[in-house]
Amino acid sequence: MLVALPSSIAFGVLVYSGIGPEHAGDGALAGVIGAATLGIIAPLIGRNGGFISAPCAPAAAVLTALAVQLAGAGHAPGRIAVLLSLTALLAAALQLFYGTIRAGRLIKFIPYQVVTGYLSGVAVLIATGQMPKLLGLPKGVLLAHGIISPELWNWTSITVGIVTIVAIFVAPTVIRKVPAAIIGLLAGIATYFILAAFDPALLKLAGNPLIIGPIQTAGSFVQMIDARIDGLLAMHPGDVGPILVSAITLSLLLSIDTLKTGVVVDSLLLSRHDSNRELLGQGVANAAAAILGGMPGAGTMGATLVNITSNGRSFRSGVIEGVLVVASFVLLGGLIAWVPIGALAGLLLAVAWRMFDKSIFRLALRRSTRLDLAVIAAVMIVAQIDLIAASATGIGLAILLFIRDQVRSSVIVRKLDLRTTRSKRRRLGAENELLLRDGDQAMAVQLQGNLFFGTTDELFSELEPDLKTLRFLLFDLRRVQSMDFTAAHLFEQMRERLKQRDGELLLSGMPSSLPTRYDIENYLAQLGLVGAQGGIRTFETHDAAIQWMEERILEAAGWTPHGEAPPLGLEGIELLAGLGRHEIAALAGIVTELSVEAGRRVFAAGDQTDEMFMVRRGRIRALLPLTGDKRHHVATFEAGDFFGELAFLDHQVRSADAEAETPTELYVLSRSRFDELARNNPALYGEIFERLALTLSKRLRVADTELRVLEQR
Repeated sequence: MLVALPSSIAFGVLVYSGIGPEHAGDGALAGVIGAATLGIIAPLIGRNGGFISAPCAPAAAVLTALAVQLAGAGHAPGRIAVLLSLTALLAAALQLFYGTIRAGRLIKFIPYQVVTGYLSGVAVLIATGQMPKLLGLPKGVLLAHGIISPELWNWTSITVGIVTIVAIFVAPTVIRKVPAAIIGLLAGIATYFILAAFDPALLKLAGNPLIIGPIQTAGSFVQMIDARIDGLLAMHPGDVGPILVSAITLSLLLSIDTLKTGVVVDSLLLSRHDSNRELLGQGVANAAAAILGGMPGAGTMGATLVNITSNGRSFRSGVIEGVLVVASFVLLGGLIAWVPIGALAGLLLAVAWRMFDKSIFRLALRRSTRLDLAVIAAVMIVAQIDLIAASATGIGLAILLFIRDQVRSSVIVRKLDLRTTRSKRRRLGAENELLLRDGDQAMAVQLQGNLFFGTTDELFSELEPDLKTLRFLLFDLRRVQSMDFTAAHLFEQMRERLKQRDGELLLSGMPSSLPTRYDIENYLAQLGLVGAQGGIRTFETHDAAIQWMEERILEAAGWTPHGEAPPLGLEGIELLAGLGRHEIAALAGIVTELSVEAGRRVFAAGDQTDEMFMVRRGRIRALLPLTGDKRHHVATFEAGDFFGELAFLDHQVRSADAEAETPTELYVLSRSRFDELARNNPALYGEIFERLALTLSKRLRVADTELRVLEQR
């Protein structure tokens, strides 16, 4: 309470001084009512432990600007007060709306550059607004003229303000248990009365411009509330127009201020607050404060930190703070009239100093952060002219920042030609040589993020040199979130360029059920780019598309598929290629033959077998079991290749399933039969082991290449 109440009074005085200096007492009362109402109601509904809600600087800045604008338009003071309450009431209704639609998390995504620019701009506004009061300048004297006119200064006000500021900044190093704000305010009041001992005119209460003055209401407190409600009910729809933008701005700033405080509370209490419920609590509390004639506010950082560090961890501490505000006003309300304006000005200048983000000046030192500084500076400068325009500027710049980040970050995750990436279909020696020679004719590009007008130009620029030499280009769209017509048109352009060299553009992994429900495949089909005859060729998986490109490149080099060839003999198995007739005959005596129908397993993960299998004809897929009855495709083995060597070597259980993709014929070599060679033909035994080791080392090198590509940063 000792932290929240002084600043609440200061903010109230700041707002109502915009109507006229003679309304400072009304402002002090509005600050007290706001602190009490917010303090009691917000925690009862929000139920988030440790939160202290009170009038805050953003509310003061928005409402002060609105009060000055309404006063300049010629509205009567009473009507301005009602319009200020209506603004706070609309802002409260919007906060209730934010909480109802669960937008608590979304408001946090407003860019920090915009928030810090707005709050720093508000700090400058508060400082420039309080300097005339600190200097005690006569009404109507501009700050620029007053600063260069010392004869207009009031040294009593200056002295009180300077003592207040010094006490606020020095107090934490001397007395940590008492809040700096209350020490500064007491020091300012004490200084005022010390000076009054030398100037008795300072002890005059009525008409004294250096103090708040008597807090008076027309009739009882209940009558004042009735008058405020009657004024609100007398408003008509036409009155909402001039204040609507202010209400929206106020609702966003109060919500951001509250949620920012919530993040700090979570880090201190190792908890997680309910941001949507807190918005509902703040909305109800601000609505009640507006009806009672009080200042709106938010969950304030300073009072909340004091509360938590004093072990106020429950929502009840917030309620007690509000009750103590009421008690203080009832018991000591008469003393508020003697609070010096200079002391309040000093308090607000200290608040503005802490509110201003000094770290923004470091952004000017680095070229990469100068645009961020420009955004902050733009919001700050516009805030000095019009807070409402500053909020619009901030929203516009937030959009530009998003587009900038999208443009600066490439949508390409990686791009690899077929010399560095392969399908899971194992290729034997001759085929590998052909792919190493001609693999630069095909490229696989993995994309990410959003493909729209802001990113497609950079995408085309990165791929333009490759389009001059490629025949096949594959886009893997698994990580793409959205696509617009510009991106679709770019795909069409690339397809036409590839056609000039008898090539094709391919797409794989197109999202059709993203959390955003954005169906890229259906979108491209509606544009006629896929699905129709002559459209872009699409594949369900990335691997299937890579395999298709491999086959086209091999066919162009004269390669023929193994599918129709007769079963291979042992001499046709690549592992045994080049062995003599006697060695082949020796191996033929220890191997057996096995036929497997398509879809049948050769072995399953967990089997305790130790045979090695050599493919005579057909294809075998190695599948790694995953959780949820799913399997990961590891590799495909064709005629001439072998598999099952791990269990053959280490006698452990099988690590994967081996399943026939097509009708397949195999040679089977058991480890026990093979070990007989060690006695009968040790030279051949050693030769097979040496060839097996060499083949496995080649496979490991391919795996190393694939892992290196995946881990590129």
